[in-house]
Amino acid sequence: MTMTAEDVSRFEQSRGRLEAIAYRMLGSASEAEDAVQETFLRWQATDTARIEVPEAWLTKVLTNLCLNQLASARARRETYVGQWLPEPLLDGDPMLGPADTVEQRESVSYAVLTLMERLSPNERAVYVLREAFDYAHREIAEILEISESSSQQIFRRAKQHLADGRARTDVDEAVARRIVDEFLAAATSGQTDSIVRLLTADAVSVGDGGGKVPARTTAVEGALAVARFLRGLFKPTDAKRLYVGGPAEVYAWPANSEPALVVVVNGEVIGVICLDITADGVTAVRTQANPDKLARATELFAASDHGEPLTTIL
Repeated sequence: MTMTAEDVSRFEQSRGRLEAIAYRMLGSASEAEDAVQETFLRWQATDTARIEVPEAWLTKVLTNLCLNQLASARARRETYVGQWLPEPLLDGDPMLGPADTVEQRESVSYAVLTLMERLSPNERAVYVLREAFDYAHREIAEILEISESSSQQIFRRAKQHLADGRARTDVDEAVARRIVDEFLAAATSGQTDSIVRLLTADAVSVGDGGGKVPARTTAVEGALAVARFLRGLFKPTDAKRLYVGGPAEVYAWPANSEPALVVVVNGEVIGVICLDITADGVTAVRTQANPDKLARATELFAASDHGEPLTTIL
């Protein structure tokens, strides 16, 4: 069907919200863009004059596309090389969506996006629509074609699954930044004890190289083991410098509303290290190094005033 300028405008007014929903659902910016584009094609092919509430129609189409994508993604993850982590988005990226409330920021945090992998597709959809976008259970029920009471039950179950996997304590932004600085100083000092002091006893380190760059295929668990791993990771060698193509600059830049370190070589982001910080210390270090999941971070980095690096390693 031929689209009018008004039809295109109505869709574009919803694009930002649709991308933010899709990113939270899928944990991938590129897949979110694909889902939104497919939603546009379906909008283009329908008789828009018969759609009474375009926002609801677009959300339903997008959500169902994401549910289908999640079902197939589970099969792909079984053959994924090493650990799978979401694609990180640097703060300032519009795809992060609303961040006005604690719940909205929490729903897009790297830790929660990682934990959402344990949810069923329906649990993930209900959690995202309710927690991040404040959809009423009645609206969610219509989108997913379930009862309102089922939506409420699914939401409670999703919240419980996420709570079971994470003991979250809000940390003041200034305190978090101080810990980031201390973490980098300790990791580059070569002193294991300095790193251990910043970690909780049950700290874990997970890295995603996607089979494209070297990364451990299993998580590192326990403060001492994590500290030893990080000491080796940050130790400069000629072989590492040759592999990455030059010295690596490290910037402090929040990702997904959480403290993070961004590692850059020749203007290209080669790693985003997300820190899960609580009042007790750093509980998790999640490193995204798969180049397929860092292109968008590189684009935002290049287009922003990133200032001077904290240090240069390798």
